[in-house]
Amino acid sequence: MCGIVGYVGQAGAAEAIIEGLKRLEYRGYDSAGIALHAGRDASLRVVKTPGKIASLEEALGKALSASEREGASLAIGHTRWATHGEPNQVNAHPHLSQSGRIAIVHNGIIDNYAALKAHLVEKGYTFSSQTDSEVIAHLVEECYDGDLYQAVVAAVKHLEGTYGIVVASQDHPETIVTVRNGSPIVLGVCDDASMVASDICAILQHTNRVIFLNDGDVAVITAGRIDLRSLQDTPVNREISEIDWDVGTMEKAGYDHFMLKEIHEQPEALANATRGRVTPGEADARLGGLQMEPRDLARTSRIVVAACGTSYYAGMVGKYLFEELAGLPADVEQAAEFRYRNPILDPDTCVLAISQSGETADTLAAVREALRKGCPVLSICNVVGSTIARETGRGVYLHAGPEIGVASTKAFTCQVAVLAMMAIAWGRTRRLSYSDGLNYAAALASVPDLARAVLEQAPAIKVLAAKYAQARDFFFIGRGYMFPAALEGALKLKEISYIHAEGYHAAELKHGPIALLDETVPVVACVPDIPGKVKTLGNMQECRARQSPVIAIATEGDNEVDDHCDEVIRVPACPAFISAIPVVIAEQLFAYYVALERGCAIDQPKNLAKSVTVE
Repeated sequence: MCGIVGYVGQAGAAEAIIEGLKRLEYRGYDSAGIALHAGRDASLRVVKTPGKIASLEEALGKALSASEREGASLAIGHTRWATHGEPNQVNAHPHLSQSGRIAIVHNGIIDNYAALKAHLVEKGYTFSSQTDSEVIAHLVEECYDGDLYQAVVAAVKHLEGTYGIVVASQDHPETIVTVRNGSPIVLGVCDDASMVASDICAILQHTNRVIFLNDGDVAVITAGRIDLRSLQDTPVNREISEIDWDVGTMEKAGYDHFMLKEIHEQPEALANATRGRVTPGEADARLGGLQMEPRDLARTSRIVVAACGTSYYAGMVGKYLFEELAGLPADVEQAAEFRYRNPILDPDTCVLAISQSGETADTLAAVREALRKGCPVLSICNVVGSTIARETGRGVYLHAGPEIGVASTKAFTCQVAVLAMMAIAWGRTRRLSYSDGLNYAAALASVPDLARAVLEQAPAIKVLAAKYAQARDFFFIGRGYMFPAALEGALKLKEISYIHAEGYHAAELKHGPIALLDETVPVVACVPDIPGKVKTLGNMQECRARQSPVIAIATEGDNEVDDHCDEVIRVPACPAFISAIPVVIAEQLFAYYVALERGCAIDQPKNLAKSVTVE
């Protein structure tokens, strides 16, 4: 969840770190810091501040002269999302060892830090922070005898938990050591420099040639050279991947916020997700990344989806898709529960892990548990080379492009599109006829046009959002495909506007939640013209009877809805199996404009992080 950047080269390290940390601001953080060698023979300097990168930049300008900043050839930096200890300057990274000669930055959680801390205190070490991470700096120093690599390896063998660690030393002004266990680390291969980061976004300005570390990998990094080894001190080979993301896609491109840009990118993202995979005139979906022949698909007896957050709601849509299109039983598991409740799996059960970042810690744990159970495991990820994509070894990439806003938008709709393609592929080995396959594939190829049609409603949705922006509570309701759409709509609103919002199956209102309805609680009803609409109209009337304003998201031309609501957002007509895509885009716009009206930090909501890499 935190961000790491490291650079070693000829000069310009400080600017490279600040630039990289800015690229990671979207992940969510509460403090930032940098440690650098301000010249070959200079001491290791550390500057850190609570708050945003701008504060760190200002503090760095005061602490170092222009020549020191420009001449720095090695630096490591960090943005912290607090786990142990409140967000302040002392708890910010980098942390120094007792002598001040070793600096570390760390992502993850050290489970046994209390025992290690007690041991180190007994040996005379003093601690200045409340963090679990500070023990690493002291432990590396305790193990150090002149060889930084060996000291890091010796230190991490005492650690229990997850970590991505980057270490710099006063005594080694040309070397960075990094090690990974459960927290992502990627290396950047440059012509005259080397980089390390927790996210490829931090290094793409310098290179698109990257190496993804696996758990247990240790890298010794110097300018233009990367030496990979294992914790057992054996050489490791990892291929160099070329990332095709354009740095320009990580800019706002004239939009006020990344979230708004990414909402408007959905027609193109959906086109990229479906291009070459579904084609009008063909009755199937081409998903070579599954690495499953028709007989393998036909052998599958059950699908189990493991995911968290927005990806979990996409998985709920997937459950309906697999069961309707393929006649294939499907369950959706909260990934954090997956391994702890010992799910019932067999070799004919296919486990599907969904994660935008491909680094979600709970989902990764579910993947590893499913692999241990001997199941085929597939992934749906957006980030090429991410841990979940590599450990599953097969699945489908979204090709949605980088998603910078913390609140997921285009990743969700592309996940639903990919799940629909997978359902078609499985369905064609079962009960889905050729003619039905043609119809489903043709409809799925039209989703970019559906997205464009919803985006045209943005001005009207903005006006509506301003009307309800001061509400303190919202309900979102729906049935069938609209149930997960309602959950996702409520999540978007609460994430970025800080309004309390709950999503419910429309039938659940009468089982308790309706007690909370009155004129101050608007209800958003997801009610396009698909099966379940008539029953939801009745639920809308129940809400109005309790004086709650009802906002309907309804199909263009469906005037029947007008008598059951106070406001209407129109979405284009489409088959039920893809109806969640236009409805959720409308919800994204509504949430965005409500948050804008309230003056919220839309791209970086408080307390949230883009990639949840701790359990």
